[in-house]
Amino acid sequence: MKVKVPGPPRRSRIGGAGPARTWEPAPGTGGAMDGLGRRLRASLRLKRGHGGPSQSTRGEAVPEPERTQEHSLSSFAGGQHFFEYLLVVSLKKKRSGDDYEPTITYQFPKRENLLRGQQEEEERLLKAIPLFCFPDGNEWAPLTDYPRETFSFVLTNVDGSRKIGYCRRLLILDEVEKRHQISMAVIYPFMQGLREAAFPAPGKTVTLKSFIPDSGTEFISLTRPLDSHLEHVDFSALLHCLHFEQIIQIFASAVLERKIIFLAEGLSTLSQCIHAAAALLYPFSWAHTYIPVVPESLLATVCCPTPFMVGVQMRFQQEVMDSPMEEVLLVNLCEGTFLLSVGDEKDILPPKLQGDILNSLGQGINELKTSEQINEHVSGPFVQFFVKTVGHYASYIKREASGQGHFQERSFCKAVTSKTKRRFVKKFVKTQLFSLFIQEAEKSRNPPAGYFQKKILEYEEQKKQKKSKEKTVK
Repeated sequence: MKVKVPGPPRRSRIGGAGPARTWEPAPGTGGAMDGLGRRLRASLRLKRGHGGPSQSTRGEAVPEPERTQEHSLSSFAGGQHFFEYLLVVSLKKKRSGDDYEPTITYQFPKRENLLRGQQEEEERLLKAIPLFCFPDGNEWAPLTDYPRETFSFVLTNVDGSRKIGYCRRLLILDEVEKRHQISMAVIYPFMQGLREAAFPAPGKTVTLKSFIPDSGTEFISLTRPLDSHLEHVDFSALLHCLHFEQIIQIFASAVLERKIIFLAEGLSTLSQCIHAAAALLYPFSWAHTYIPVVPESLLATVCCPTPFMVGVQMRFQQEVMDSPMEEVLLVNLCEGTFLLSVGDEKDILPPKLQGDILNSLGQGINELKTSEQINEHVSGPFVQFFVKTVGHYASYIKREASGQGHFQERSFCKAVTSKTKRRFVKKFVKTQLFSLFIQEAEKSRNPPAGYFQKKILEYEEQKKQKKSKEKTVK
């Protein structure tokens, strides 16, 4: 199968917010952002103010067929920048033959005076990005039109940290594309202004001033939501592809850190669904192999004996099916079916809590209109699941005089009165998901004042009120 490439350059943008330990580039576009993608993405509300008439120009021609994509990376030094790089990765014809290869044709910023270790890291990064920007294989042919799509990819560093890159059609990226079609020279001041802008705290707004020839001065305001745990997520694609029961089974498999493969035709669908699946684990974080779109050259990943969560294009389905795999959940997003499963996915979660999730998901789903409403509706029941099963964790961390905490696992499990809940909790506390979470909690004197802690306090208050009412009745 050939991936066709448009004659006029196809460009993508990458946008994101806040430094993050992960970065993903989107296919077709090369770039990495340390939290730019995970924190900002479509969750940022963009407002424009014009100093002149608005204008949008598109379709800049190039002398030879190429598919071009732009993406940005978050701060190289880990600071509070919107992105680390903006890159244009184009399919360029090789000197020998008619084949094409992805090549970085534009980079912002150009880095100088790096230490040797930093330079080597940058070289590895920039060498890997083109492969993930065009994961479809190594055969491309020119064409005059190509459907727009946005997707992402993740690169994992040797220390386990991740970089996330987004390609194309994101808020900030739209601004980059508009300027790119006018002149490459116009991109620089815009991106420089973006890099120098202070990264907004949750609920805060940053305003950028930009000048576009023939359009005048624009003021672009980017606002981060006050509640940031779903900034990088869109559950719509997952809901469109799968039933609630299937989503719960995927969640259950992920909670026990099993191998999960998603199959889909579109790169956007793959990356959106895998991000959504990982987001269901909040406040826990998937720490194993995580590749939203697996390049053809890395398909052997599905044979890995350790846990993974990956997305594979449907065209490689047979190769995946023929690979030696054990205990894997293979999800066909196009058909909404499980092609392979362990068989016990329906029995992993406590029955009552599983029923609670299912009931909550089904209530009022058709009345939701905005992506924010959908995200909160889908995420809420899964957060509540963790509140009910492990929300009492902070009471079982004993602290030394120095403040260092020690988790009392045995007492923690015994505190769970329901047998079915306790059976699940005993398995869950052995996962890396829970271990990493508890390690962070042991270091902190007080529970983090985040969304999860807020829901824990609400749940405890509800239990107190219920007990109070029961005493009053007696």
